[in-house]
Amino acid sequence: MDHAPTVPPSDRREPGEVFGPGFTLFADMLLVGLLTGVACLPVVTVPAAFAAASATLRDTAGNGAPAGAGVYIGHLRARLTAGTLAAGLIPPLLVVVLLIDTALLHSAIPGAAAIAPALALTALGAAVVGLRATALDAPHRLSAREALVRSVADPRGTLLLVCAVPLAVLLAWSIPPLVPLLPGPLAFAATVVDLRASPDRPQDG
Repeated sequence: MDHAPTVPPSDRREPGEVFGPGFTLFADMLLVGLLTGVACLPVVTVPAAFAAASATLRDTAGNGAPAGAGVYIGHLRARLTAGTLAAGLIPPLLVVVLLIDTALLHSAIPGAAAIAPALALTALGAAVVGLRATALDAPHRLSAREALVRSVADPRGTLLLVCAVPLAVLLAWSIPPLVPLLPGPLAFAATVVDLRASPDRPQDG
């Protein structure tokens, strides 16, 4: 006796599929973005918050279930370690660098025209490597070295993040109400780039 094929629920995805049907992706981005934005409020929790977002999205891609607040909070607790909290001092330093860079652009200090772009590129590079570090599948640590290696080995993915970071900054500056949602798209971008570049990912023939 033939059985009719089982139709998967509309809120699930095929294993390995990040971009689900309908508005599932949009809903996940909103939820993960909001949860990450809230978790980033203490500032030093920024790396752990983004790592938890990436882990949540990896779970979504792996088993097809929608992202959930409980899943995110579980990953966040696992990643709130001394190492990630110490790494949380880096984002404020990047903000200080950008403030100095802005001041240099409006100053008459000799060499400011060369120093300002160098500082901006340094801050952008650190942000991209930081995003790749939080997207690594490493539950209890962040590896800047591994993130740097992947950034160099995957120039296309790195270029995507190089474009994503300034776009997020521009949106935050021009539309401040979007700030709580911006971590979601950034975490999605970093996670998808890392999944695509993962050594364990089957390559297309």
